[in-house]
Amino acid sequence: MSRSSFKGKTVVVTGGASGIGHAVCQAFARKGAGIAMLDMDPAALGRAETEFKTRGWPILTLTCNVTSKSDCDTAINAVIDHFGGIDVLFNNAGITQRGLFNDTRVQVFEQVMQVNFFGSLYCTKAALPAIIRRKGAIIVNESIAGVAPLLGRTGYSASKHALHGLFTSLRCELRSQGVHVMIVCPGFIRTNLQTRALGADGNIATHEQTRIGSEDTAEHAADQIVAGLERKTPNLVLTFMGKLGYALHRLSPVLYEKLMTRQFKKELSSSERL
Repeated sequence: MSRSSFKGKTVVVTGGASGIGHAVCQAFARKGAGIAMLDMDPAALGRAETEFKTRGWPILTLTCNVTSKSDCDTAINAVIDHFGGIDVLFNNAGITQRGLFNDTRVQVFEQVMQVNFFGSLYCTKAALPAIIRRKGAIIVNESIAGVAPLLGRTGYSASKHALHGLFTSLRCELRSQGVHVMIVCPGFIRTNLQTRALGADGNIATHEQTRIGSEDTAEHAADQIVAGLERKTPNLVLTFMGKLGYALHRLSPVLYEKLMTRQFKKELSSSERL
């Protein structure tokens, strides 16, 4: 991947019609890339398509449910047919959950794993031959929860740990083929992800999210992601608290667990407010 410019490159972004995904699409488009935006929301895709075309940015929008392997295969093939290949795949589509393990239905864990882990696996599997041909790059939107525990988000954390294992191992396999794999740990970013978080019963959670520190913007995160790929950064940790948490957990996992648990419990008004 050239550090100088993404002009003429093809970038595929899952969950691209909102939040970090949409901001990353904009950031790459400003660099001259053609954008393939995959999302489940056809209305949001339509608005994004109008926006990009108005700005003169090459855009292909595709409705895709990443939990469906056939959807992912069809979408990736459509991108290759339209643009002729793929240079960057950003596995961004995701879902979260809030609730104590003891209260959370197994189906919630299965749904979170299906979106976060298998959605990324399906798209990567479908796009990999094209990415290898162009010696491109794969980005995965992981989380600090992929390398450290997160109280009240056992399903989310499990899916992100699975992503970490998959993509760090894949990085080793692909390095000799000229493909770069970048793992992004955003920290707390202000998006609509939390408004769609699943509660313990599988319905949308109505209780507030707990967090540590302030939220960053999706636009700032997107600029750092594009810059990180230009530098071929292997692991990109965003936000001050994200970097602090990442470093602390690496230095002293037991201390991190104690501090994280104490801080989150301070913010709980009940066992469900997670």
